[in-house]
Amino acid sequence: MAYPGYGGGFGNFSIQVPGMQMGQPVPETGPAILLDGYSGPAYSDTYSSAGDSVYTYFSAVAGQVIIIFKQDGEVDAEELQRCLTQSGINGTYSPFSLETCRIMIAMLDRDHTGKMGFNAFKELWAALNAWKENFMTVDQDGSGTVEHHELRQAIGLMGYRLSPQTLTTIVKRYSKNGRIFFDDYVACCVKLRALTDFFRKRDHLQQGSANFIYDDFLQGTMAI
Repeated sequence: MAYPGYGGGFGNFSIQVPGMQMGQPVPETGPAILLDGYSGPAYSDTYSSAGDSVYTYFSAVAGQVIIIFKQDGEVDAEELQRCLTQSGINGTYSPFSLETCRIMIAMLDRDHTGKMGFNAFKELWAALNAWKENFMTVDQDGSGTVEHHELRQAIGLMGYRLSPQTLTTIVKRYSKNGRIFFDDYVACCVKLRALTDFFRKRDHLQQGSANFIYDDFLQGTMAI
């Protein structure tokens, strides 16, 4: 059955794109990792960085953030932004989106500290690389950005059925002069998935409609 508004592909979690669903495996096209597996500070007294390729890489490109991991065991959104900016994964010289960092931490923050441990960060890094591959596939003209028609096709392949008006609203929200860069693309897709899951859990008949109180709505949407 195809559910009104968000499509059957997402309804049974067969959507073939990377994701950051709490408690759900990353779909088949991305790394097979669980992003809610982190249960405490990654850098304990017994942590050994020997042979850890992610640690070695970020020691080189984001040494200050690695020091923070060692001292505090976790990074906040601003520190994550600095780390991802220095890594160059965004493909531009501009800072990685702070909003995207906040969204990603919110999806992984099980203890509600507003921070992320290094083990969770490693899983996030793998997911971001999967998203990068997805982004490059969606960017059909190789411009380094995703445009309106490319996003429409990508969202359709993800299993969502959005109205032209909703798609236009999304493009306006996440684009700069009609072009969506990688960090904003991640924020857009992850938030779309998270909000859809929030709605699905309350759409008990799976017919595209749900009832929930105002406070529940705010908690579910403002936390993402």
